[in-house]
Amino acid sequence: MIISVASGKGGTGKTLIATSLALSLKDIEKVQLLDCDVEEPNDHVFLKPEITSSRAVSLLIPKVDEDKCTYCGKCAQVCAYNAIAVLGNHVLTFAQLCHGCGACSYLCPEKAISEESRETGIVESGHIDGLSFIQGKLTVGEAMPGPVIRKVKEYADNDDSTVIIDVPPGTSCPVVEAVKGSDFCLLVTEPTPFGLNDLTLAVETVRELGIPCGVVLNRAGVGDNKVEGYCKKESLPILLTIPLDTDIARLYSRGIPLVEGLPQWRDGFLELFDKIKASIDERNRNTER
Repeated sequence: MIISVASGKGGTGKTLIATSLALSLKDIEKVQLLDCDVEEPNDHVFLKPEITSSRAVSLLIPKVDEDKCTYCGKCAQVCAYNAIAVLGNHVLTFAQLCHGCGACSYLCPEKAISEESRETGIVESGHIDGLSFIQGKLTVGEAMPGPVIRKVKEYADNDDSTVIIDVPPGTSCPVVEAVKGSDFCLLVTEPTPFGLNDLTLAVETVRELGIPCGVVLNRAGVGDNKVEGYCKKESLPILLTIPLDTDIARLYSRGIPLVEGLPQWRDGFLELFDKIKASIDERNRNTER
């Protein structure tokens, strides 16, 4: 199964949950952890994996042969991303806007556009104590994490492993790219007005994708009970509650995973996994009826 771990905003503890769940499961079944937060991947800070391979992620971008070009503007018309423009007798290309769809080269009537490769990031893979680890890193200054996220997800071995995906924060396109195809989405939030607002947006996004979800309430004890009220109203199960705890905060600040610094939490994450499996099984049974 594929379990994505997401949050409507940064700083709620998404990485804490993803790494703790992966480490809790690794001794009982085959697990992969995919860090798809490619703009700021930090699962490796806690896991300290041995990286064994690194591959570049590239996009094909247009290269215009102006000896053949008649400046008809067809390429600019078909580009949905405004990555190419024709101004008089000049063609301008904006590589960081290009999505590599190839429409401009395919539809150029003069065949004046070819494609060249441009590196936008890397994917690294490795392991730690039987846990398979893959992370993507977007090149600094690049505007589109989507291609790197897709390349990371190509490593997912859903047939033979439980795959845990650490999703970028928010509800924008990178989140959709990382979450889609998941069997279940864990939404990590905190009991504050900002937490509630962004949880609401995240729930709407995941439901639009048709993915079942549940909530992990982190730093319980601060704020108010409006998150619990919202979850009850929306029939969203709160699958795990983690209190505001200075010991947990100290571990996090030192890059120590929760279930290693406080091993008593391992049972809690195993129970969380059992609840997720039960939810997925129930959904599958309802689908078959």
